[in-house]
Amino acid sequence: MRWLVGWSSTAAGAAAPGSAGATGYDGETVHPVGSQLLWGDPDPLWAVGDWRPDEVRVVKADAQNRIAVLGMCGASDEELRVGLFAARGGALRHLTAWPGSYTAVVQVGRRVTVCGDLAGARPVFYTPWAGGTAYATAALPLADLIEANLDFGHLAALLAAPDVPAAVHDSTPYDGVRRIPPGHALILRAGSREIAGYEPVASLAVAAPPADPGAAVDAVRDALVDAVRARLAAPRHVPGTDIDPGPVPGMGPAERRAARGMPVPGIGSDLSGGPASGTLALLAAGLPGMPGTVLGHGTGAGERLLAVTFNDLAVRGREAELERAGTLAANPRLHHVVVAGGEEVLPYADLEGPLTDEPGPSLVTAARHRARLAAGSADHFTGYGARQVLDAHPARLADLLMDRKRRHLVRPVAALAKADGSVMVPARVYSAARRLARTPYRAGVDALSDRLMQRRFEEPGGAVGASLAALTWARPGPAARWLTGEALAEVSVRLQGAAGRTGVGPGQRPGDFRARAALARHAADLRVLEQAAEIRSQRLHAPFLDNQVVRACRALPEALRVQPGARAAILRTVLEGAGVGGLPPGWGAPTHASSAVAARTGLRVAADSLTALFDTPLLAEAGLVEARVVREAVRDAADGAALPLDGIADLVALELWLRRLLARRGTCWTGTPARARAVPAGIAPQGRALGAGA
Repeated sequence: MRWLVGWSSTAAGAAAPGSAGATGYDGETVHPVGSQLLWGDPDPLWAVGDWRPDEVRVVKADAQNRIAVLGMCGASDEELRVGLFAARGGALRHLTAWPGSYTAVVQVGRRVTVCGDLAGARPVFYTPWAGGTAYATAALPLADLIEANLDFGHLAALLAAPDVPAAVHDSTPYDGVRRIPPGHALILRAGSREIAGYEPVASLAVAAPPADPGAAVDAVRDALVDAVRARLAAPRHVPGTDIDPGPVPGMGPAERRAARGMPVPGIGSDLSGGPASGTLALLAAGLPGMPGTVLGHGTGAGERLLAVTFNDLAVRGREAELERAGTLAANPRLHHVVVAGGEEVLPYADLEGPLTDEPGPSLVTAARHRARLAAGSADHFTGYGARQVLDAHPARLADLLMDRKRRHLVRPVAALAKADGSVMVPARVYSAARRLARTPYRAGVDALSDRLMQRRFEEPGGAVGASLAALTWARPGPAARWLTGEALAEVSVRLQGAAGRTGVGPGQRPGDFRARAALARHAADLRVLEQAAEIRSQRLHAPFLDNQVVRACRALPEALRVQPGARAAILRTVLEGAGVGGLPPGWGAPTHASSAVAARTGLRVAADSLTALFDTPLLAEAGLVEARVVREAVRDAADGAALPLDGIADLVALELWLRRLLARRGTCWTGTPARARAVPAGIAPQGRALGAGA
């Protein structure tokens, strides 16, 4: 895991002179383990983990005016220098406008500004410490620093209402560690802190001016091309990737690297999983240059881009998708690799793995993704996030009604009616959209609070039912039905408190608000997946979550994105605009069905081990669930009962994460013998504390 950590003290002399460390309450000076100092006292900044040299850049105007950029950033050093001078006047948004995915930290005198991203894939956390503020791009190191207890109210909210910002708010699994919202920056002035937004949002009262659909799609194309080019243009020397792992009978160099869990040097991309990953593969292969060559440390000029297709042998019905991937791979600039997986890579089949910064449902599928990524390149493109930034959340239908654009509801509602086969669908959908358009935000949050207290989790089934259920300001999560009454009551209190804090509401239209929340939820789980399925020396790239791509996608007219098949049509236009044609018939077809089949198959195969996992679960010890209830739910779901499989995944993932956290020995910090020996001791008998012990 790679992270950035810094400290802002209340006074210049708070840290030990020349220590480049931070001084705690007891006078000890602590340092992050395995860190690289970017700048020193009084407000030191470190990069921790296996950062590549090209992923860490510091540009200085003088000793007290400097900018650090960590990650893949397409800006030149001169552009960073110009950005630094602009930031001295307080401007923030331009720091987030360069192509790529990165975290920018600017120091101007004693003012330190840390910019988060729009999606939430690169979050920023902070905590009060020793009279100042410590911040990081990971929450666990800060929890180690302050020896935090677990925040079980946050964990309950993750299960009861994961897509509702009012429930989770700015909390993390660690008590006392907070996160800044997406689209915001943390500003520290000699230890004091301020959180400022740098991105305008759609107003609830004033409709946005109509955007030209053609120009909006062109902007998406330009943003995606710039995002891909930023990855292709960067030097990509990874220590150790030029070394042949050694002789293995019957294997070439690439196969030997894969057998040892090391990626092939160069550029690669997923070619299965939907049109988004295929779009990135074709864009990367079509741009000028040699996408498969590691600049300066190559494996041969003209090497092709490595395109990986995952063939799930345990799940049927993917033949058409595999055939389309094979047709695309006929491109002479692509080298196609098919990774076959059976029951051993089904969801829930392999639940071993590293401790991640936070819990997430992707923990139950990490082994599945690791099998695919092990065959990929050192820099690997993925299409994660495309659905969230391009598709229309069902609540956007209410936005169209608020703007009096009723005619744009005709095609999406007709598609739902065709899928359901009922003539009553249009009236039901229109009524639900109109009700949401007329419901204040606070009333929507209060309604969810009441549903949790009364344990009302029934929702209509099918595609139409899912759309109707989503036409609300807030709804229960799929695992909420299995929580105890005490846990639901705690989440209800959090919701009521949040409604009181926000007053009239978030100042956004319901569809736009729900779409941003869904994107943040997806980005957070992708971050968990990155850590859980991490392959040594490999970097996953998700350009659809880059700031500039997110901005371009948000400018798409709602009337365009709500139309059936809009995502595939937009991506097809993007490829045509970039000079890529010849897509096979059926390209862009939805792929959700195979994922659902894999989840149910994996649950059935692993039913016994999952039941044993919940014999004495930590979730029950913490008072969040009853073990017997969860075991029954797992058995019923494995037998084919109509239960929300996403909810089962949430429960299993959180239980796994708690076990890994409490089995952990060590700390992210060093400095004194006492702190070096400090380790989490576990959940106390009363079920509410995570302490530290020898």
